Amino acid sequence: MDANELLKKVRKIEIKSKALSQNIFAGEYHSAFKGRGMMFAEVREYQYGDDIRDIDWNVTARHNHPFVKVYEEERELTLMLLIDVSGSRDFGAVGESKRDMIAEIAATLAFSASQNNDKIGAIFFSDKIEKFIPPKKGKKHILLIIRELLEFEPQSRGTDIGLAAKYLADALKRRCSAFIISDFIDGHDYSQPLTIARSRHEVMAVQVYDVRDSKLPSVGLMRVQDLESGELRWIDTSSSKTRKAYDRWWYGRQRAMADTLKSCRVNFASVTTSEDYVKALLSLFRNKTQS
Repeated sequence: MDANELLKKVRKIEIKSKALSQNIFAGEYHSAFKGRGMMFAEVREYQYGDDIRDIDWNVTARHNHPFVKVYEEERELTLMLLIDVSGSRDFGAVGESKRDMIAEIAATLAFSASQNNDKIGAIFFSDKIEKFIPPKKGKKHILLIIRELLEFEPQSRGTDIGLAAKYLADALKRRCSAFIISDFIDGHDYSQPLTIARSRHEVMAVQVYDVRDSKLPSVGLMRVQDLESGELRWIDTSSSKTRKAYDRWWYGRQRAMADTLKSCRVNFASVTTSEDYVKALLSLFRNKTQS
């Protein structure tokens, strides 16, 4: 991709994602991520309806009637984008490529965070940590992340979500909000590192996949390549047995992914490259607010 084409693509993504973040997502984002925590402000006398867990027992004992602690929200957040840059993101048979949709979703989340004056950082991962972009504020920083995402070529082509989760847990000492954006085609067990990351940070996930990832078309003999391992093979897609076996593999893989994320208490959404990701993200934000 030459410089002019890259700039046009960045600009197109900026216009679309900025409009979505301003008109649709800003309020949902703020509701879902209300702040890193609550800072103590003062104490006051207990009033009917106050949470008894907020009672300050030391002050209550001194005054012989109940007082509660009053907190104010610590608003500034850090949003970390954990972005899969493995070989499989270059696949795109139906709709746009996974690479482009992942970039759009990342940009929309970043601009939504920026509307709340939050810092945004990124971790690009394959089966190794490819790039770490430290959290900063501002439009220029977001555009840097988008440009890097569109033109970045990883050193490795595999996927290791657990490694990315471990890096997040180790690299970010203060609690942050994080989104894993990936097709989740990963043969590793990432449940333990993801559980540890979830205990330290607010983690959510967005799966981006192509329809052809999930279903084989009936087009006869087809030569296919695994974009991560490079392995080539011929398969007979006209065989219903072959297609059914692939369907079973995909269903089992999706169920295992969903079970793992749920066991790690990670809310997630799945979207294909031929779908509008707006509904998926809105649903994810609202589920987070209700949980």
